[in-house]
Amino acid sequence: MNDYCRQSAASQQLANCSSCSLVSPIELEKCPRCQTQLHLRKPLNLQLTMAYLITALLLYIPANLWPMMVTEKLGQVEYNTIVGGIIVLWQEGSEPIAIVVFVASVLVPIIKFIILFMLCFSVYFSGLLCPVKRLKLYRLTELIGRWSMVDIFVVAILVALIQLDHLLNVQPGSGTIAFAGVVVLTMIAAKSFDPRVLWDDFDRKCDR
Repeated sequence: MNDYCRQSAASQQLANCSSCSLVSPIELEKCPRCQTQLHLRKPLNLQLTMAYLITALLLYIPANLWPMMVTEKLGQVEYNTIVGGIIVLWQEGSEPIAIVVFVASVLVPIIKFIILFMLCFSVYFSGLLCPVKRLKLYRLTELIGRWSMVDIFVVAILVALIQLDHLLNVQPGSGTIAFAGVVVLTMIAAKSFDPRVLWDDFDRKCDR
């Protein structure tokens, strides 16, 4: 993208070093302080973000279909998916834990998928959202991203606590690995996205 906002450093051919944050002319090619390659924008940031998102979305399917927890009680083995585990926790009277797992395992990933896809599409199709709304969505993504690993920790804590009872054995299932992959990939996708591109068409919107 070559049409930068008139008020941006990129429009003046100034690049912010991704390593030490020193602002330098782009013609230097490398940061004079740390020798990191200079870019006006992260190279292929939208393509990489979309690639990570699509991969995470594909992993999210087995993460919900494969068991998150494997419970063995008196010789009987029970496999619980994310939704199944939430239902069991609710029925067993652990409503607060069930709500936390539902929010962290279902709501947070879905909302993060929707927001990141919307941000990418809004840059490709500049008429979808104004830059201010894009920025609010991006900040929301950073906010909810802090809760991405909560359910993994809940499973780990439940496993550790229940192991104290020799009549019941609980182990994390294969769905835990898939969901951890979803969490990591969405975090990388959010990191790959360059929020500065949200403002690159600001002048065109203001001139309309």
